[in-house]
Amino acid sequence: MKKIAVIYWSGTGNTEAMARAAAEGARKTGAETALLRVDEADASSLAAYDGLLFGCPAMGAEVLEESEFEPFFAAAEDSLAGKKTGLFGSYGWGGGAWMKDWEERVRAAGADLVADGVTTQNAPDEAALAACEALGEAIAR
Repeated sequence: MKKIAVIYWSGTGNTEAMARAAAEGARKTGAETALLRVDEADASSLAAYDGLLFGCPAMGAEVLEESEFEPFFAAAEDSLAGKKTGLFGSYGWGGGAWMKDWEERVRAAGADLVADGVTTQNAPDEAALAACEALGEAIAR
């Protein structure tokens, strides 16, 4: 059985809803799935997982949340080489450019992105939640 971690930061609940949908998608495939807020996650334990899903909204000038998520993710980057990885998050304005930057960063770390990052403006609608569930399924295959 594959082990998948879904690690996220959410300020308004939008990215949390996306994380829950992604975790559900992974569970549907039979994967053992850990759904963790970033403050519950430990970057040094990521090697124990077969796949990693990260969720963070765009903040400020289209960047990852800077006080909790960014420090965690910077510590996690060394664990991404060869790891199946997926990204998701919401944004309020700016068109979601932070996701393209994040995808490039993850590829540069050597991760195997299983799909393009899933983004939604503000609260996720049914299509965004379905895309997150599909991302969860893809990472667990």
